[in-house]
Amino acid sequence: MKWKITPSRLTGDIAVPPSKSHTIRALLIASLAEGTSCIRNPLLAGDGASALSAAQSLGAKVRTEGDALIVEGIGTRYEGGDDLFDMGNSGTGTNLFMAAAALGTRQRRFDGDGSLRSRPFRPLLNALKQLGAKVSIDNAASRDLPFTICGPLRAGKTTVNGVSSQFVSSLLFVTPLLAGNSEIVVENLHEKPYVELTLWWLQAQGIRIGHSGDLTRFTVPGGQAYHGFDREIPADFSGAAFAACAGALDPAGLRLTGLDFSDPQGDKGIFEALGRMGAAVTHGTGSVTVSGPGPLTGITIDLNAMPDALPALSVVACSAEGETRIVNVAQARIKETDRIAVMREELTKMGAAIAELPDGLVIRKRPLHGAHVNGHDDHRVVMALAIAALTADGDTVIDGAEAAAVTYPTFVDDFRAAGAKIEVSA
Repeated sequence: MKWKITPSRLTGDIAVPPSKSHTIRALLIASLAEGTSCIRNPLLAGDGASALSAAQSLGAKVRTEGDALIVEGIGTRYEGGDDLFDMGNSGTGTNLFMAAAALGTRQRRFDGDGSLRSRPFRPLLNALKQLGAKVSIDNAASRDLPFTICGPLRAGKTTVNGVSSQFVSSLLFVTPLLAGNSEIVVENLHEKPYVELTLWWLQAQGIRIGHSGDLTRFTVPGGQAYHGFDREIPADFSGAAFAACAGALDPAGLRLTGLDFSDPQGDKGIFEALGRMGAAVTHGTGSVTVSGPGPLTGITIDLNAMPDALPALSVVACSAEGETRIVNVAQARIKETDRIAVMREELTKMGAAIAELPDGLVIRKRPLHGAHVNGHDDHRVVMALAIAALTADGDTVIDGAEAAAVTYPTFVDDFRAAGAKIEVSA
């Protein structure tokens, strides 16, 4: 799919879609719970659909009622479901569900699309092996997926590389279910707010976990259990980044609705970053308005806690006076694609003055022009390039635009309603 985007002025409201991170965590807990759960307003496309499929492969029974999912959990019945977990493009779903798949003795095979096959899973697989998992990787010399995993997991001590917070979260979700007490030691922790999001879900379930203040050591009492729940999925601060950045580039700005700033999602920090750059950020009840009433200024932004914001913020930086440095976010290189290299490559096609750092980007102000660019099968890259195209001089064509549906299936409709000129073609 291609998007052809003509420079456009935006105005009005955009309702932020439901959170991928919350949806996948809710589906995992509901799948492992004893009893029935109701998940309201989940993300049912892209990564959400992959997580729903994984829940069914685990053995959970799932049905739809209106805008809600009703999930009958498996409790301690770990041997049901299917042998194959087809995770599509979902790295989060793969990481969070692989540990759950190793609770029983049944061999489970995980696979996905070409992009997912290029991503690293071995740090988590190695940590699970320390807890008794048996793992076989098809092409271990060149990649980590497809792999087969089985248990049963046993309580104990494990050490995990925290380059992805998902590796840590996966262990936190399963170790309370084991028969004995466990200890998790985290090295090289990144994306701390996502671990805090996992702890928020665990606390809501009454799960007891002790941890150090820096979240690098956890003590987990065993013999605990999940129970059915009824909860609405909050709006997605990661998805809100694109409307927020588009608003910051427009004097009229945009109002984003449905956001709850008491939510633990770390990506709400993007609003603080845009404010530091000179955007006007005005909070309302359940909404926030972002506009660019005056010149933006380049700053240094540490994105370790919210790496998903890198693509969108790199676009804003192209319009900021002076130099913007996006730093301490080397893990952005192991997302759906190497987002540091890809954003440098694609924005350069549009005329940007942008250079790579090992852990980020350096960007100086320069007007963008329309170009033919590629989304690299990465939803956040596609949407960031769309924001760049709205302010560029001339039309821009984005190849592979269908990837946006992974987390934001209504992107085109929402932005068209706000004034964006987007043509969609096969």
